[in-house]
Amino acid sequence: MIEHSAVPLIVLSATRDPVEAINGMLRRAGEPAHCTWIPALRDLGDALTQINPELLVHVMADEQELEAVIAIRDQLAATVPILAVAAQQADEGTIAHVLMLGARDLVSLSHPDRLQAVMMRELETFRARRTLDAALRAAQDARSQLDTVLERSNDAIIQVQEGIVTDANPAWLELFGVEDGIVGQPVMDLFEESSHPALRGALAASLQGRWSGDHTLRANAMPADGSILPVEIALAMGEHEGEPSVRLVVPSAPRAPAAPAEPRIAAPAAPAETYGLLPRRELLDGLGARLATRPTGGMRCLAVVKLDKFASLERVIGVTGSEDVVAEFVRLLRETVRPKELSGRLGGMLFMVLLERGNENDINAWAEQLLSRVQKQVMRIRDKAVSVTCSIGLSTVSPARAGLDAVVADALDACRKGSARGGNQSVISDHADTEHRVMSYDKVWVKHIKAALMENRFRLVQQPIASLRGEDPGMFDVLVRMIDTQGKEVLPSEFMAAAARNDLMKNIDRWVVGASLSFAALKKPQCLFVRLSRETVKDDSFLTWLDNHLRSSRAEPQRLCFQVTEESAASYVTQVKALASALRERHFRFALESFGGGRDSLGMLEAVALDFVKIDGAVIQGLAADSQLQQRVRALVDVAQKRSVQTIGERVEDANTMAVLWQLGVQYIQGYFVNEPEEVVLGAGR
Repeated sequence: MIEHSAVPLIVLSATRDPVEAINGMLRRAGEPAHCTWIPALRDLGDALTQINPELLVHVMADEQELEAVIAIRDQLAATVPILAVAAQQADEGTIAHVLMLGARDLVSLSHPDRLQAVMMRELETFRARRTLDAALRAAQDARSQLDTVLERSNDAIIQVQEGIVTDANPAWLELFGVEDGIVGQPVMDLFEESSHPALRGALAASLQGRWSGDHTLRANAMPADGSILPVEIALAMGEHEGEPSVRLVVPSAPRAPAAPAEPRIAAPAAPAETYGLLPRRELLDGLGARLATRPTGGMRCLAVVKLDKFASLERVIGVTGSEDVVAEFVRLLRETVRPKELSGRLGGMLFMVLLERGNENDINAWAEQLLSRVQKQVMRIRDKAVSVTCSIGLSTVSPARAGLDAVVADALDACRKGSARGGNQSVISDHADTEHRVMSYDKVWVKHIKAALMENRFRLVQQPIASLRGEDPGMFDVLVRMIDTQGKEVLPSEFMAAAARNDLMKNIDRWVVGASLSFAALKKPQCLFVRLSRETVKDDSFLTWLDNHLRSSRAEPQRLCFQVTEESAASYVTQVKALASALRERHFRFALESFGGGRDSLGMLEAVALDFVKIDGAVIQGLAADSQLQQRVRALVDVAQKRSVQTIGERVEDANTMAVLWQLGVQYIQGYFVNEPEEVVLGAGR
């Protein structure tokens, strides 16, 4: 062992023999020691300042000398431990007195084993304390640097601990227009009440390490001037005074790029009156481009929204006041629109949104949510309290009918009908509801569906289900796609309605179940959720067919969870109860999907033996901003948990909804926020 790595010790002793004994003792214990012998007390001070020892061993002549040694140590190197050594074994009273003077222990040269153990203990304690002190200094330095960064950051940042603001940087105070500071205030006081549920859920998830840094939360902040400020918040774990906290960051707006060196003609800026929505030309161009592409799932619907009786309102509150109303209305509208959906101002008081949602129930839920939020919002315009309503026209967009002019015309016509009926309502265009069109549509699709079944031109896709408790559940929702004769994918929204009207759902169900059994046997997922139509629910031969395919596939039944809609369960209670029991007897699992939208959802929990319920995506749509809906979902979750039924949120599309579901106790989520559907591979490993 090289000399510079040896343990530095000072041994204060009248003779050299104890020094040699201690040096040999430490080396035998595996500690390379470098003992400096100090024969006289007068030399101790210089040795302490020059050697920087890890231990001071004093071979006592008497207790008065020990007091002098401790006094010098306290003055020059207070952290160095002192070990007193006596020639003979001391009694308990002497040991206690030595400890009271400030020594770490009193040991005897006549008991070398104890002397060695005590010295090793004191060396380890000293080193641990030195390491801890260094870590604390590093933490203090890091905290000081972090404080400097927060102080100088352009991002608005606060620290929140147990719901209370513990720190706020100048950028946050500037953003909120606060001069006196906000430390000590409840963080919820800084945000509009509609944002509280999502914020509570995100704070709780962050503290437990279950909030991804990639997720941003949308919230309505309330600056000091009483206005509403929509913000996007990033959350991360932090620390305040040694205790965990959550850091909320509102990123600063990106700086405008520097002007180019060469002069050029600037593109016209979007007019201010669009309030962040696309102006008419960009809106129409964007709609045309989007409708020229096929959706990846779900359905599209064009919505035209019109402020009711705006001219009368303008006469009462004036032109400038009416513009404040428009700005507030647009804020409410934008909060209901997903980031990937197009929205813009068509002209005047007409606004347009291209909705891309799961099904027609989701579209209707969006419209009802917007109508309710607009009607309930009381706007303060100078000294007046103003409330408005709107009319909504809806026109669904099928792949066969993607012409922009026709779709816009239908949506405008539906909006005019809603306005003519008094407003504050949504109307769906009836462009395709004639019996002739439906029959012609079905005639074509029945031919395609039967051919696809005969030629095995269907395939499965899987959509992952994510846990809100952190672990990967290995669960997937199974969806079906049809492949046309050119090899292109056909979405269920295009052919399922025709299949249901023409008694083809049982055939499609059996194809899906058979393919799912094969996939389960090959890939062994934890759980595949497989839909059954109401036709299969009523099919007495299904269980016999299933038994035969289960044997041939050799799949483990617990890897499949069959699911039916709550509507089907309510319509065919007896058949669904019998089916659920029979499937669970075979060790399959059973679930209700689109749950929570029926008249007696709690009754379904009591009536049917269940493993899971999937909370209706139409309910999920408006959950983040609707306190009554949150109470309703919490009641469903509480009853489900009491019955050991696990809960899954359907069609979750944003971080706010995820945070609220986490707060309400929902265990799993699925939707495009988690992942888009992926193709199921039935061949060799991926």
